[in-house]
Amino acid sequence: MYSTPTLATRFARNTRVLRADAPLSEDQMRGAAPSVFAEGKHASRSERYTYIPTIDLLRGLRKEGFEPFMVAQGQSRVEGKAEFTKHMIRMRHAGQVSTKPEANEIILINSHDGASSYQMLAGVFRFVCCNGLVVGNVSNDIRIPHKGNIQGEVIEGAFRVLEDFEAVDASTECMKALTLQPEEEHAFATAALALRFGERTDDQPPPITAEQLIEARRPEDLGHSLWTTFQRVQENTLRGGQPGRSVQGRRIHTRAVGSIDRCVSLNRALWVLAEEMRKIKR
Repeated sequence: MYSTPTLATRFARNTRVLRADAPLSEDQMRGAAPSVFAEGKHASRSERYTYIPTIDLLRGLRKEGFEPFMVAQGQSRVEGKAEFTKHMIRMRHAGQVSTKPEANEIILINSHDGASSYQMLAGVFRFVCCNGLVVGNVSNDIRIPHKGNIQGEVIEGAFRVLEDFEAVDASTECMKALTLQPEEEHAFATAALALRFGERTDDQPPPITAEQLIEARRPEDLGHSLWTTFQRVQENTLRGGQPGRSVQGRRIHTRAVGSIDRCVSLNRALWVLAEEMRKIKR
């Protein structure tokens, strides 16, 4: 049995998303993201473009104890291209599924139509609110272009991301141990507003306030540590749904972040912001 609960890492309506509480089977994944199983590259690619079989990489990581818990795939309006579009898989190690409040994840991003290079990131999944953080500057960002002899690079990249998890855990624990003052929480949220909506002026303010980004959506998120503040700001920034006003003064509700690329880049920027705050506080 699987479900698709509301996520901080929500995607656009025309993007297929599936997240489950138990590891996804290949049949489940095929229904949501058929491009994961593409048997070759799109016809528009040249001979220099090297096909990287996502499913082979996933099966290799499964042998190391990692299981997929989330998959997403972008769509295409070009006829015949939907089976080759960009996709993302988030995998967790079986030993971390229920032993910690958070689980380290390997995030795979790939396409077979030239939309992106093969990318591998380290991430953190927080169970209490189904946030899917993407780690920033403590993580290797493995990008492998679709050309040349790449199989060895992909395998090496996977092990480099696995090694990053020790640094991810250390950063997370440090954030939990640091308490922010109200003015520091406000400064963190103000910086997050600029990341989400761009630099604004008094004449054109962002649609919501910094105080709204700090609001807790559940009792478990109450607290003033850097970690809990980060969690609240991250979810409110990415999930949207908060009441505000447009530049013209109309009442609106903020939108969830839509695209895979924007979701990953904003997640990582927020992590870097939290890391910078940690350095200032320690």
